[in-house]
Amino acid sequence: MRDLLASLDGLRGRLPEIAQADAMHLQQLRTELLGRKAGALTAILKQLATLDPEVRRTVGAAANALKGELEAALDARVRALAEIAGDEAAHDLTMPGRTAWRGGLHVLTQVVDEVCDIFREVGFTRAVGPEAETERNNFFALNFPVDHPALDAQESFYLGDDVLLRTHTSPVQIRTLETHPPPVRVVIPGQVYRRDTFDPSHSPVFEQIEGLAVDEGITFVDFKATLAYFARRFFGPRTRVRFSPSFFPFTEPSADMAASCSVCDGRGCPTCKQTGWLEILGSGMVHPAVLENCGVDAERYTGFAFGMGAQRLAMVRHGIPDIRLFFESDVRFLRQFAGRGR
Repeated sequence: MRDLLASLDGLRGRLPEIAQADAMHLQQLRTELLGRKAGALTAILKQLATLDPEVRRTVGAAANALKGELEAALDARVRALAEIAGDEAAHDLTMPGRTAWRGGLHVLTQVVDEVCDIFREVGFTRAVGPEAETERNNFFALNFPVDHPALDAQESFYLGDDVLLRTHTSPVQIRTLETHPPPVRVVIPGQVYRRDTFDPSHSPVFEQIEGLAVDEGITFVDFKATLAYFARRFFGPRTRVRFSPSFFPFTEPSADMAASCSVCDGRGCPTCKQTGWLEILGSGMVHPAVLENCGVDAERYTGFAFGMGAQRLAMVRHGIPDIRLFFESDVRFLRQFAGRGR
C-alpha cells in the first residue's frame, strides 16, 4: 500500500508541470497520466482488484481524488491556452508599436495663462463673468449710444429682448467696478461672440483678454508703461511699442498699440506685411462716463483699459496663418505645442 500511495504522491507532483504546459505537451501529459491503456493513474486503478478490501478502500479513495485534481488541472490549462490564443488572434503582435498620444494644454490656453501671469506680476488679478449679458452691461454702461451699429441683431447674438451673448469681456469691468470699490486691477479672459464670417482671420466666437486698472492718480504714463512691460515680457526684451490714435466709446483718449515684429525684429517680413509692426491691442484711459455709470467718482479716480485677442497673439507668436486651425482639433497641429504649457 505504501508503494501505491507514494506513486500517487509522485503523480500529484506533476500538477505544476500541467499549469505551465503548451498545447502539445498538455496532450502528452493527459495521455501519460490518464490514458486508458498506458496512463500511470489508470495502471494504479487496475491493481485495486488484487488488494485486500481495507487497502483497496484507502488506495481507491486517494486515486479517485487525484484523478479529479489531474482532470481539473488539465481542463483549466486548456481554457487558459484558449484565452491566450483568442487574444493573439484579436491583436496582431507582429505589427510595430504605436506611440501613445500625450495630452497637453491647447495653445490658446497657454497664451491666456501666460498673459494673465504677466499682468499678475504688476498687481492684476484674474476676473471672470457670464457669457450671456444684458444690453446695459454690454453696451450702455460702457457709453455706447443707443443707435450704435453693434446693438443691431445683424451684429450681435441676441437671446432675448435685453439679453445677448457678450460681444467683448468689457461687461466684467462693469460688474467689477460695481461690486469692488477702487483701487481695482483685473485682467479678464473669456470667450466672446460676434456675427463675423468664419474665415482665415475672423471667427464668430473667439477668446478675448481685457484689462482694467482704476485708482487715484493713474495717468497715461502708467497706462503706456504697463502695456510696454507686457509687450517686452510676452514678445521679448527687445520689443518696441508704439501707440496711434483710435476711438472706443468706453475710453478717452483711445489708442491702438503695435509691437515691433518679433519675427523680423522690425525689419519687415510677410508676418508684419513688410511694415515692421504688428497691431496687438486696443486701449485707452477709462471714459469718465463709464466710471459714473458704475457709481465711481470720476473726479477722484482715473484708470485705463485694454483688450486683445488670444488668437491674434498666438498667430503672431507662432506664425499661424489661419484662425480656423484653433478650432479643428487636428492632432498634427496641436502636438506642435504639447509640453509648452505649465
